[in-house]
Amino acid sequence: MDSIVVTGGTPLKGQIAIAGAKNAALTLMPATLLSEEPLTLTNAPRLSDIATMTALLQSLGVEVTSMQDGKVQVLSSHAMTSTTADYEIVRKMRASNLVLGPLLARHHQAVVSLPGGCAIGARPMDIHVTALEAMGAEIELKDGYLHATAKGGLKGAKVPLRFASVGATENVLMAATLAKGTTVIENAAREPEIVDLAHCLRRMGAQIEGEGTSTITIQGVDRLGAATHPVVTDRIELGTYMLAPVFAGGEVECLGGRLDLVGSFVEKLDAAGVDVTETAGGLKVKRRSERAKAVDVTTEVFPGFPTDLQAQMMAMLCTADGTSVLEEKIFENRFMHAPELIRMGADIEVQGGVATVTGVKRLKGAPVMATDLRASVSLILAGLAAEGETTVSRIYHLDRGYEHIEEKLSAVGAKIERVSS
Repeated sequence: MDSIVVTGGTPLKGQIAIAGAKNAALTLMPATLLSEEPLTLTNAPRLSDIATMTALLQSLGVEVTSMQDGKVQVLSSHAMTSTTADYEIVRKMRASNLVLGPLLARHHQAVVSLPGGCAIGARPMDIHVTALEAMGAEIELKDGYLHATAKGGLKGAKVPLRFASVGATENVLMAATLAKGTTVIENAAREPEIVDLAHCLRRMGAQIEGEGTSTITIQGVDRLGAATHPVVTDRIELGTYMLAPVFAGGEVECLGGRLDLVGSFVEKLDAAGVDVTETAGGLKVKRRSERAKAVDVTTEVFPGFPTDLQAQMMAMLCTADGTSVLEEKIFENRFMHAPELIRMGADIEVQGGVATVTGVKRLKGAPVMATDLRASVSLILAGLAAEGETTVSRIYHLDRGYEHIEEKLSAVGAKIERVSS
């Protein structure tokens, strides 16, 4: 099993190209199920999660062609062979549940296994189910599978979400494009990935208004057509690499970065003593002084501070001046990186969904173990600031969300390598 070895203490300088968003691509790929005509995605990330979604779609009969070293994906659902999403594939990744809405919309039936993914909380499917039932679907849970039918097709409806769930918003948004009549999603999630999905669906011929707000209105159409769509920049990868020079020192330009994708995150960086400057190519980041300052963080739905940057932020605050309080309000069990950071000398106290971090002078390299995707990258970043060598094991989590991370960080001066055991 591979591991990542990081030797800290080297300032960074240079440019890092930010990939297309994993969470956007995983939503855009199932949109192909809505049309017989091809969907072409450009700026696609090259990740194991993309390979998992590809395998799932292929199991349904979707033709997937990868070009330009995986950066272009052409998907065609003209010859579907199945409407069953099998457990053996779905268990690997939670985003697999996003085939439910499109399958119901176009084929009026679906059998979808309950999903898996990182161990960061229950993340139940009940919001998805209730929303689709409001549109006329009949859904029953049997033997770990959701058996869903929509006799005569889905119908437009008012769909109030009890929580601004990203996945539920995406599932309903796709389902509503082919529903009869008008669907109004209330308390919709506002994430950039949802805006990106709406833009793609509109290119396919959907009639959508209000994406990026809490109310999205969709007028169903009879069919959707072909489209070519560029995947939006990955705001989580962007935020992660923006933190790299805060750990290691130096200055890094993140190519493709946009302030509108990371507004609340940049506000916290500014409060912590980090300069973020817009450039012609993206965003340039450097510390204003030798050490960052403590800052309190509460994770929230977009446009609040993203839960997917909480682990990275916690690691950075481990060497900041003062004491910081981080409150996780999106997922339970998302402080599993804390014990590993403590192995590196961090001063962290966790009580329920609140972590108190008191900065130390210097972290020390140690063997640590990744517990989920974002935890794994937080440990690599911590290694950039640590004295000595840090070995991060179980990095199969990492490969789900970061393409060629050792190459990108090495290119700006980091001492990092992947080691096969």
